[in-house]
Amino acid sequence: MYENTFPNKRYKHTLAFLKEVVPDTQAKILDLGVRNPFVNFMEREGYEVHNTTGEDLDLDTSAVEHQDYDVVTAFEIFEHLLAPFQVVNKIQGNKIVASVPLKLWFSSAYRSKTDPWDRHYHEFEDWQFDWIFEKAGWKIKRRFKFSHPVKKIGFRPLLRLFTPRYYLIYAERNN
Repeated sequence: MYENTFPNKRYKHTLAFLKEVVPDTQAKILDLGVRNPFVNFMEREGYEVHNTTGEDLDLDTSAVEHQDYDVVTAFEIFEHLLAPFQVVNKIQGNKIVASVPLKLWFSSAYRSKTDPWDRHYHEFEDWQFDWIFEKAGWKIKRRFKFSHPVKKIGFRPLLRLFTPRYYLIYAERNN
């Protein structure tokens, strides 16, 4: 539907995955992180989205400690946290859709040279991300990996054509 308006492949795959695992487009979503362009795509599908306000989730988990939403989403948030388990464990909802960039053997973790908040403390292997959720009592119901090629020439851009870069999960928990 939004084929030509997606800024990139990641948005397209993420929205398709969300619609598959949360087909109720009237669902009320708590999206971890400040409002971002992807929220517009979720809202166009009918989801009611509320974002956290930029608080440091390592230090303040109060935003996830109430249950007045149907689903929590966390798209490329957990890699920025020092202790993602603490947030995952404190979530009071019973459904989550989350994604992270995967660790690439041929590339070091991302770190912005200009923005002190825009850096990845973790770039996970899939089993590590799963383990955080399983240890906090979540059961992963669906997983999806995809690559994210870049429009550059070289050995690493060639590897990015075939190597999964992003990992999406849908998990449920009985509170």
